[in-house]
Amino acid sequence: MGIQKPSHTLAKIHLKALHTNRFHILFALSFTVFINTLSFAQDRPGSGIPITPKPETATQQADNDSIPDSEEVLIIDEKILDSTITDSTKQKKGLLEGIVSYKAKDYTSFNQKDEKLYLYNEAEIIYQDMQINAGTIVIDYSKNEVYAGRIKDSLGEYTQRPIFKQGESIIEPDSIRFNLDSEKALIWNSRTEQNGGTIIAELTKKENDSVFFIRNGKFTTSKNLDDPEYYFLLRKAKIVPDKKVVTGLTNLFIYDVPTPIGMPFAYFPLTKKQTSGVIFPSFGEQNERGYFLQNGGYYFAISDYFDLATLGDYYTNGSYGFRLESKYNKRYNFSGNFGFRYENIINSERGFPDYSKNTIYNLRWSHVQDAKANPSSRFSASVNLGSSQYYQESVNQVNAASYLNNTLSSSVSYSKTFKGEPQVNTSVTATHSQNTQTQEINMTLPTFQGSVGRIYPFAPSDGTKKGIIKNINFQYNLRGENRIRTTDTLFFKKEMFDEAKIGLKHSIPLSTNFKVFKHFSVTAGSNFEENWTFKSFERSYDPLEEEVVITENNGFDAYRTYNFNTSVGTTIYGLFNFDKNNEGKSIQAIRHVMRPSVSYNINPSFDKYYDTYEVIDADGTTLDEVEYSRFQNTLYGAPNKTYRSSVGFDLSNNLEAKVRDRDTTQVEAKKIIILNNLNFSTSYNLAGDSLRWDPVRVTGGTQIFNNKMNINFGAILDPYALDNNNKKIDKFNVNNGGSLFRMTSANLTMGYSFSSDGKGDDTSDSSRNETLQSGGRDDDLFGRSQDFADDQFNAYDEDDDEEDEEETPGKLYNFSIPWNVRLAYAVNYSNNARQNEISSHSLMFSGDLEIAPRWTIGASSGYDFKNNGFSYTQLRFQRDLLSWKMNFSWIPFSARTSWNFFIGIKSNILQDIKYEKRRQPDDRL
Repeated sequence: MGIQKPSHTLAKIHLKALHTNRFHILFALSFTVFINTLSFAQDRPGSGIPITPKPETATQQADNDSIPDSEEVLIIDEKILDSTITDSTKQKKGLLEGIVSYKAKDYTSFNQKDEKLYLYNEAEIIYQDMQINAGTIVIDYSKNEVYAGRIKDSLGEYTQRPIFKQGESIIEPDSIRFNLDSEKALIWNSRTEQNGGTIIAELTKKENDSVFFIRNGKFTTSKNLDDPEYYFLLRKAKIVPDKKVVTGLTNLFIYDVPTPIGMPFAYFPLTKKQTSGVIFPSFGEQNERGYFLQNGGYYFAISDYFDLATLGDYYTNGSYGFRLESKYNKRYNFSGNFGFRYENIINSERGFPDYSKNTIYNLRWSHVQDAKANPSSRFSASVNLGSSQYYQESVNQVNAASYLNNTLSSSVSYSKTFKGEPQVNTSVTATHSQNTQTQEINMTLPTFQGSVGRIYPFAPSDGTKKGIIKNINFQYNLRGENRIRTTDTLFFKKEMFDEAKIGLKHSIPLSTNFKVFKHFSVTAGSNFEENWTFKSFERSYDPLEEEVVITENNGFDAYRTYNFNTSVGTTIYGLFNFDKNNEGKSIQAIRHVMRPSVSYNINPSFDKYYDTYEVIDADGTTLDEVEYSRFQNTLYGAPNKTYRSSVGFDLSNNLEAKVRDRDTTQVEAKKIIILNNLNFSTSYNLAGDSLRWDPVRVTGGTQIFNNKMNINFGAILDPYALDNNNKKIDKFNVNNGGSLFRMTSANLTMGYSFSSDGKGDDTSDSSRNETLQSGGRDDDLFGRSQDFADDQFNAYDEDDDEEDEEETPGKLYNFSIPWNVRLAYAVNYSNNARQNEISSHSLMFSGDLEIAPRWTIGASSGYDFKNNGFSYTQLRFQRDLLSWKMNFSWIPFSARTSWNFFIGIKSNILQDIKYEKRRQPDDRL
């Protein structure tokens, strides 16, 4: 329904009554005169300053108005048609620039004398971009003002709180007074949501769309607005929606109890876009380095696609560190993150014997290209490099979960595909592998690979390839590398590139396949290789120095090799069906799949690439003649010198079972895996003089407990015996008084993840990603990051729906205790030289237990059964305080003994309101 200039032909009026009398007719005629008078009243300019009645007065006016009985309510048709007025006289512009639409559920009542319109029950009014929904609305046409308030229900409770919407701003007050001309408003007891926070104000004055003034307001991020667990009292404040809140004296209240935490003035940023700003640091004390500030800095919101956070640490003994963290994302193209961490650590004080200064750094970069961006080319990066001891010596809590990392690895690659027949694939990759214990670094800068798709020269035009001739195919592969091997101290120095090895390998594999006797698949092939190098090494013996002299020859050199291979294999299925009529049996069938294969390989001898030098004494007497190849110590090494003709035997097994499902509604049986794989492999050297049989390698794996536990095992079985010096001899072990095989090594690993809800692993994605980027495991068995203050890797999510805290009657205890556990077990056995020992034996575990609603404890640790001791251990305590969070992390022993306590607000807009106390690990001799 809308207020418009109605035509002199009045809209229809319906009388809702069982009979018509004189009173009804007179009332209808009076209402007709009022409607026509109202159309001219809107053309009068208003005068004077509007005076708004008190909410109680307006409500009383609505209550004192004459209201017909329920069966005699006058209902106006909501579709008041605005007919065109054909008048040549120029009309004066009205006070209202738009149409005011309104409606109500119970009634709409006009007071002609006061020029007011009353709407009652689920009332609504819309004017331009303003909309008000309330229990009761009063429109004063003489002042062009609107009042909206609540109404009482049958129990005497106020309901239908007004909802004021203008643009994207939404306010929920107890009552509101709004001027349609100036668009100013007075709002009582309003609730306004502002970008994750809520402002509850006793009185709000709306100046315009962009400025509000409030008195006695509360600013909070609590979900419970009726009884917020905390808020900041804003005695007087100015609000610029979606931008900021500026207030005078303010202090923190916790459950309506004032705290001494306050400021003479405050500024709360409010924005839906990322904005630049200060990142407040955490503070603490350390015995070795004094007081410190950590992870403080500045955040730069550079653009919608790219940002940068600069963070720094400072210790009063002079130690310092800084971090650069950046994320970028362009939808449908690429995304990634970049991080650089640097620490200058000073131990003790200058002049003391234990004074030391150490510089460590770490560089991380991850880049992922969207598959839709370019189907023919792809660029990706995963970089984690730096000081080998960075994670072990870093004093920043962010790196707590990466303390046990033993390797750092990186890979940056670009690949390009050229469509056509044949297809050409190229890629350029730079790799890096670093052992943090030995500080040895291996890099390829870069590796180039190119390949031409398979070509079938004898394939028919119809595409069907059958037989040995039609399946003949070949392709071309090229691989070039610049391989560097260095140490941590020479990383990216000139000496690092002195021992670089450069080479290229060309290979042309030729193969075919066909079937014999319908069930046997035969594969035959040959491979030709040509290796290029740009540096070779000649050797000679110096009798005066009594040492071998190596002469480096810079220049192009090459050698060529080839080999031949063939194999025959088949698949054997064994199926055993149990009695289907016997419903008591849970196992219905067992299937065994075996894939045996026999292969034959010939590797010729390329002794033409070998030379000799003589070992002579000072008198010129030849003591020995040593054979060598000038290609030794080159990138791809020397060619094979020993002729080898061998037969290989392989057998793979798979064992599955069909069992009756416990769910009686399921018709089909459920398939379970007994053995996912069980493989045996060995070979026999036909050209060998002794020790012709290679050891038998056994590998296997399976999953049990609904695929929640992974089990993998392996062993090496050697058929030959050892002599008294523990050296292998050409005599079978069974003929030497032993068993058929001698187990030289074995290993067993198991991983199990389970929880109370049956879903298994419950590690947060943020914590997992941080650990993976640092080169660690994809679980929290080494612990979790303690970056509580920055809130980058925290398990809490402020967007999660808050649980209902109201206890139901009779709920006196937590009968359901959520929990999750992750286990990793590993054991290795060595008996290569009769040592018969367990070389390593450990169990790692991690888990979390919710001992009470919002109370969680967790631990990550392990036990070394060989050395009888616990490994790196972390204990965690977490408390969800609704709008707040509290964390306590403790490493009770080891060189990293420390603890970290944190309490702060979850919301991003107030995350700098926090308290953190730490005890960091001290250096130990």
